[in-house]
Amino acid sequence: MVGLKPTDLAPTATVKFFSAGTAGCIADLVTFPLDTAKVRLQIQGESKPAQGGAGLKYRGVFGTIATMVRTEGPRSLYNGLVAGLHRQMSFASVRIGLYDSMKQLYTRGSDDAGIVSRLLAGCTTGAMAVTFAQPTDVVKVRFQAQVRQADGAKRYNGTIDAYKTIARDEGIKGLWKGCLPNITRNAIVNCAELVTYDIIKELILKYNLMTDNLPCHFTAAFGAGFCTTIVASPVDVVKTRFMNSSVGQYSNAINCALTMLTKEGPTAFYKGFMPSFLRLGSWNIVMFVSYEQIKRAVTRVQQSWEAPF
Repeated sequence: MVGLKPTDLAPTATVKFFSAGTAGCIADLVTFPLDTAKVRLQIQGESKPAQGGAGLKYRGVFGTIATMVRTEGPRSLYNGLVAGLHRQMSFASVRIGLYDSMKQLYTRGSDDAGIVSRLLAGCTTGAMAVTFAQPTDVVKVRFQAQVRQADGAKRYNGTIDAYKTIARDEGIKGLWKGCLPNITRNAIVNCAELVTYDIIKELILKYNLMTDNLPCHFTAAFGAGFCTTIVASPVDVVKTRFMNSSVGQYSNAINCALTMLTKEGPTAFYKGFMPSFLRLGSWNIVMFVSYEQIKRAVTRVQQSWEAPF
């Protein structure tokens, strides 16, 4: 991305690919409870819509977290973490690590990328990432949504069991359930997230408001997280509902969206907005700051290896 110092060795595509996957895992480890709370709030009401707010099990981000800790134990906040880490290593690596390479492809090698080239690059890497990582996303959402029953029974006994059970009961296509809304969601998320971060960081450096260091990365990442949440929340809710649904509950993602609209109203599309913002904002900050630092560290190691003795 922008802001490379003249004395720095430009990071290779491989370095960016590795750094993005690692940074994504670090960000997931830090923010996973917020993501789990978001999923619980998003699916709340799909089975038995509450009337006038009565009977709601989860209320607000921290209320949801407190309820889960009290009723299911602290470990429930990290349900699906293994699948989440699988997802980041395959997902973040592609959508973030290949963004600069794709941007150069659309600009035919030029470093002067316009908004259209950035948007195309974001859409492309977002769609590519979903194609590779969709099964890990399905399993992650299923784990985050599952509530331990009174008899201790669980929907899945482990991550590998979840992959096998879904493939056995729903077919291989079950692992790619919700792929279309997820492609849509991640095209939007990737554009909002990466393009916003890219532009904010570029403007900060252009007008010498900050140097290319942690405060700059923090500010750009926070702005990217806020913009992304506003744009992506409706698609994210539909994606979560559809991927967590039982066989035959919704005929497709559009039917899921229409059912939500008619039964719960337009506000249903922004269920879990606060945890989405807290999660995306904090995730972006941790991920981009980690990404920039890991990328620089790996590049320096690579440079020291290649330097003549």
